[in-house]
Amino acid sequence: MRKVVIVGRPNVGKSSLYNRLLGRRDAVVADEAGVTRDLKEAVVETERGRFKLVDTGGLWSGDAWEPKIKAKVDRALAEADLVLFLVDGRAELAQADYEVADYLRRKNKPVRLVATKVDHPKHEAYLGELFALGFGEPIPTSVEHRRGLEELEDAIWAALPTEEGETEVEVPPIRIAIIGRPNAGKSSLLNAILGEDRVIVSDQPGTTRDSIDVELDYGGTRFVLVDTAGIRKRPETAVEHFAIQRAHRVIQEADVVVLAVDPFELGDRELKMANEALDAGKPVILAVTKWDAVPKEAEREVRRALREKLAHLEHLPIVYTSAATGRNIHKIFQLATRLYHKARQRFDTADLNRWVQVWLTKTRVPNFRGRPLKIFFVTQPEVAPPLFVFFVNQPDFVTRAFENFIKNRIREDLDLREVPFKLAWRGRKPRS
Repeated sequence: MRKVVIVGRPNVGKSSLYNRLLGRRDAVVADEAGVTRDLKEAVVETERGRFKLVDTGGLWSGDAWEPKIKAKVDRALAEADLVLFLVDGRAELAQADYEVADYLRRKNKPVRLVATKVDHPKHEAYLGELFALGFGEPIPTSVEHRRGLEELEDAIWAALPTEEGETEVEVPPIRIAIIGRPNAGKSSLLNAILGEDRVIVSDQPGTTRDSIDVELDYGGTRFVLVDTAGIRKRPETAVEHFAIQRAHRVIQEADVVVLAVDPFELGDRELKMANEALDAGKPVILAVTKWDAVPKEAEREVRRALREKLAHLEHLPIVYTSAATGRNIHKIFQLATRLYHKARQRFDTADLNRWVQVWLTKTRVPNFRGRPLKIFFVTQPEVAPPLFVFFVNQPDFVTRAFENFIKNRIREDLDLREVPFKLAWRGRKPRS
């Protein structure tokens, strides 16, 4: 897919423009510089076609992250079909703007200069200085006031190479969200899966400050992996607060959730995150990270301790991984694919009702003052998660014990132990 990369010094509005072109708030935006560190990618869908848009970290920031951010931008530019070079249209050119301009000239890529924060036509009179950067006439824009965005889109399509066969319908990829507490090894796990340093990794908690989407093909199946900011109990900054909010939204949008579990730091937070995903109807894989750091002689004891702490999640698949050695990385894809299809399995109504008759012979049906609960039939109207609707004479006759019995039978007899599903009880008068 054709790729458009947004580049510029810190705090010139790169993430704001990225969100506006996507038509949704996908990147965390804040007034402070350096919010974006890794590459963020998403597909822009328009009537003219689609292209991949890439948001990058600020160049020539002068902070400790600059070398790693520049390495990520180098990677993005190597695959770019067009570069949008953003500068602040209301501020004098900074030395960093000139440095970025020289840097882009050496990359020998098509570049369009974009002036941001040009909220009023009178501000365009001050853009003459931008010609000194050597990329021609700037395109004045304002995300806040929606100015110049149509002109920018026209310029993007005019600069992109045309391709054939864009009308082919694609099978949507399986979205896998990687969640966990800060420093649980989420980004290292993603890098190990990709076989490259796609995401900045550091011992410092909170290195990942936004959700990072990466698309890849594994065994002929397309996946989108989403690395999220570490979810901690009390966010320490506004940026971290927004990043964690985004992580919660990623869970809602995922097909499968991978919960990264640090074997040396495990508590109630992991149970809470797993329950959040399960309540949202998402299958969950427990990925125990850093397994290479567990001594061989201690593995059995550590496994036992993990099982005890994760007892409430014992029905979930668990895989012991190591980003350093690549151990069991492939199993994550195998499990995710299986759970994805299992959550979308649809059961025939006739088969479901035959199972109900079998189940009713194995338990005592609730009875209130001589009036027993009657199940007329059951059907499955939804998948992902599967929803089973039971039509009964009196929904309020359903006790918690009876519902738990039905849930256990569905898990065992329909083989849905590893994926969440929902039950609904609907009243219906029997036919006369």
